[in-house]
Amino acid sequence: MVGAHFERVFERGNDGRFIGLGPEIVRAVAQRLGYTVRFAIYPWARAQALVAQGEADILLGPYKSNERMATLAFSERPFYQDQMVFYGRAGDAGEWGGDYAALRGKRIVILNGWAYGAEFARASAGLQISIANAVENGLKMLTSQHVDLFATNRRNTEPVIARLQMGGKLISMARVIEVQNGYFAFPKRRESDPLRKQFDQEFNAMVESGELKRLGRQFEVNVP
Repeated sequence: MVGAHFERVFERGNDGRFIGLGPEIVRAVAQRLGYTVRFAIYPWARAQALVAQGEADILLGPYKSNERMATLAFSERPFYQDQMVFYGRAGDAGEWGGDYAALRGKRIVILNGWAYGAEFARASAGLQISIANAVENGLKMLTSQHVDLFATNRRNTEPVIARLQMGGKLISMARVIEVQNGYFAFPKRRESDPLRKQFDQEFNAMVESGELKRLGRQFEVNVP
């Protein structure tokens, strides 16, 4: 199973153990199916490519998009939920009411390989967008005034703001860009279908038993 560092969803602890909501679910499913599992963290675009090319079995955490659905087969159900929002500098960010035309002329940084929803994708051609490879980079571009807004999600971003002691410098806008569900995804090929179907059956049982909600509370991650 591969993915990128996602706060509370997929992380590597100081002892080298992979932790978070995603590994906890995958270990439980693997144990029930009699599989062993190995985890690896990569840059997000690389992790997606490994699964799309069949070099890894499971991608942890992608949001659905038309582009991804062309090369990946998604789990039946999502396992977490994020709010995508804009962050700005305190004092000069203003508010955004959902009209993308109002953002023309604003310098916006987004994260490499992330999906922000169909409406944002349609509007992005008319926006001034640059790309960062990590949440920390996007935040630093914002505080150094290289950009005006940073599009990200709250779950990944709030812990980094606290770690970088930027709490008084930045604000998140109340208007949500999109609510995105995070899934498990598999290579879109016949050889991977049996694993995906087995995984769905066991994960669906975890959802229906209330186990997913319990794990969501444990890791402080919103679940659908």
